[in-house]
Amino acid sequence: MTKEEFEKLLCDVNDLIAIYEEIKPITNDGFDVAKIKLAVKQMAEKTIENKEECAALLKWMDNHEFYTSPASGRYHGNFDGGLCVHSLLVAYQALKFTGAFFIDFMKTPNAAKYTFTAEDIFVAAIAHDFCKAGFYQVSFRNTKDVFGNWKKTPYFTVKDTNRTLGHGNESVLLLLESMPAYLKKRPVLEAISRHMGFSDVTDTEMMNYSNFLENPLVLLIQMADQTASCWYGY
Repeated sequence: MTKEEFEKLLCDVNDLIAIYEEIKPITNDGFDVAKIKLAVKQMAEKTIENKEECAALLKWMDNHEFYTSPASGRYHGNFDGGLCVHSLLVAYQALKFTGAFFIDFMKTPNAAKYTFTAEDIFVAAIAHDFCKAGFYQVSFRNTKDVFGNWKKTPYFTVKDTNRTLGHGNESVLLLLESMPAYLKKRPVLEAISRHMGFSDVTDTEMMNYSNFLENPLVLLIQMADQTASCWYGY
């Protein structure tokens, strides 16, 4: 990444942060799914250069329960709409961290090997959990209320009909349905594929996992994912 590319990255990232902070889709008091959808749309249209793929991405999210699915069955974002809350917060965290993160990366021997845009960071973050769109269903179990009476309590379970090639890899495939140009952006796909860190790799993949950590976007998305879920509970 050249100095000029880095300066443009910071400028474009600040533009996306400004959109988010003006709309205020997620606050300490909660979230508004309509505002989340508006923020995602405006941020995507601001940064994604291929307008046809941008439109396809937004349509994919509308058609695949992105705005209604939970982010998990038991942990962070385990409620209707949790996936879009978590995904947008990860994007916001990643954008906020970009300045200090890449200032440091630019000092390393690998700085010249990687060039990223604000679009790359936004797309990697917003799509990292695409595999969870439409992934869960509502089931019921018997529980007792405070008076000792039995009642049916809803909870999320994984659909029996699901077929997945792995958490991160499935999200990569789903992104490519709407944005096939990213086939040529392997570092971005690596960030989506490896956003779960060591917890989502096979023994064979573990042998070369450290090679992925050379890619700064892998680490940036991992950090943004963890802070969104562990610091903010989304």
